[in-house]
Amino acid sequence: MPVVYALVVIVWVGLVAAECVFVLPVALVLALLAGFGLGLGRFFTVAWRTLTATAVDGPSPVRRPAPGPPDPAYPHYLLVQVWHDMVALERRTVPWCVTQARWAAATLTETLLKPPQGLALFPLWFGLCAGMALSVLPLAVAVLAFVLAAAAMAAAGLAVWSVCVVVLGAVERVWMAYRRILLACPHAGCYQRFALPEYSCPRCDEHHSRLVPNRLGAFRHVCRCGARLPTTILLGRFRLGAYCPHCHRRLPGRIGRARVEPLPFVGGPAAGKTTLMFLAVRALRASAAGARGRADFVEARDARAYAGAVAELDRGGRLAKTGPELPVATMLDLTLPAAHRILYLFDPAGELHTGATRVERLRYLDHGEALLFVIDPFALPELRSALTTDERRLVEQTTATSDEDPSDTLQRLLAELRSRADQGRQRRIAVVVTKADVLRRTAVGTSLDGDARGWLEGLGLGNTIRTLERTAAEVRYFASGLDSPPAALADLFGWAAGLPLSGQVDPAFDDRPAADELSEPWPVAGRAPSLVPYGHQAGRSALFAALTVLGPLIMILLGLSVYARFR
Repeated sequence: MPVVYALVVIVWVGLVAAECVFVLPVALVLALLAGFGLGLGRFFTVAWRTLTATAVDGPSPVRRPAPGPPDPAYPHYLLVQVWHDMVALERRTVPWCVTQARWAAATLTETLLKPPQGLALFPLWFGLCAGMALSVLPLAVAVLAFVLAAAAMAAAGLAVWSVCVVVLGAVERVWMAYRRILLACPHAGCYQRFALPEYSCPRCDEHHSRLVPNRLGAFRHVCRCGARLPTTILLGRFRLGAYCPHCHRRLPGRIGRARVEPLPFVGGPAAGKTTLMFLAVRALRASAAGARGRADFVEARDARAYAGAVAELDRGGRLAKTGPELPVATMLDLTLPAAHRILYLFDPAGELHTGATRVERLRYLDHGEALLFVIDPFALPELRSALTTDERRLVEQTTATSDEDPSDTLQRLLAELRSRADQGRQRRIAVVVTKADVLRRTAVGTSLDGDARGWLEGLGLGNTIRTLERTAAEVRYFASGLDSPPAALADLFGWAAGLPLSGQVDPAFDDRPAADELSEPWPVAGRAPSLVPYGHQAGRSALFAALTVLGPLIMILLGLSVYARFR
């Protein structure tokens, strides 16, 4: 019996030794390759399912932006979501690999180490378990390679994105400076100047206060509803609904693309500012049509007021007196073949110019570079004293007159303008003598048409004229009445707005405001809110390509470097 036991021990030792020499290395290598292959297979399977998912609540959820200010838009994919996706790949791969390794080790132990065959199969079991354990090393190298591949892709993408952000922002700033774009609010009580409006999403009406190339996107921002909003004027941002960032009221369309030109009418009560404004609007619309352009109303309210005023003037009636509240600009979108302007025509009640405190409330005077100083000739003391009894009766029956001396109005205006940084300097001032059609029927008004400036100077306004000419680079004088030629009015107001409107008016122009003048903002492209933005989907595709192509290449380079170091 001892001999038998000795032989058994010798055979067992020999078998185990043979397994250690021949089986264990093969089992170790096969288990290492199998563990490495299964880990990689799991990773790429998870990567495919995660990075091709289009739903926001997919394997790696994309958090929808919260509603409300400042910007309910998705951040750029490479700034936030790419790292969330990488973490999701790790969480869906590593725990699975650990679980599978535990299951394999438990299964091998239960199967191979059962007595009595366990005494002979121990080297095989050890080789398989050791191979699985050692597969952690190449998998760790793979993890490092994938992280480096993702970082390289993100760095390259962010570099391109940063260049786009800088270039697009610089181009827009240069373009706006070249076209001298002014942005200001036309609404009563605000009148603030600003650098960027708030833009509303046409799909969900959320407001975006920083719709420029930035961390939310270079070319487009993606609203929480999925709409893709252009980030610059040159890309079409001006087609979106715009709002004042201070009072949050609606701004005219195309603001930012066309220069806003405030044209305030300054004059005393009943000086004829409202009548002059509507006559000027009629002339501008007809002249723009003659120049193959158009002058459209921005607000339906302005179009209705204009239609009513023109009908009243055509009947020979008088326009209602302007209310004492702060004025809202009448906005006219003027498009010519060579120039664009958005005119803010401010027609305040004359009472707002009769006190220094009231004038201070007219903050729109801070932004413009042109104004219209409206003079009621019948408010001049020298002219009143020169009228005969019949002429006074004619004036009283024909038109309302102002009690405010134009010189007093001008002094209050200049005192307010001097509070500006440029001391109130203006590029252009148009001095308009209103009610010229009535004035010409008096003896003192017969010389008005030849030289309006000389006529005013002859009535004792020499100091006022010289003050105006020191305040502005250019001053023009004009006599306006109900019979004023539209071409002359268009020429004067085009000059005040810096527009070439010296051509003839279109005699066939239909002066009734058209329905298409008041169009809504354009519809924008995008995806449903339940889907990830196109930018995120493109970023995920780039990430998957980097993991598939660049990842294995980095693994090979890392392996070669390790081999060269320990060779």
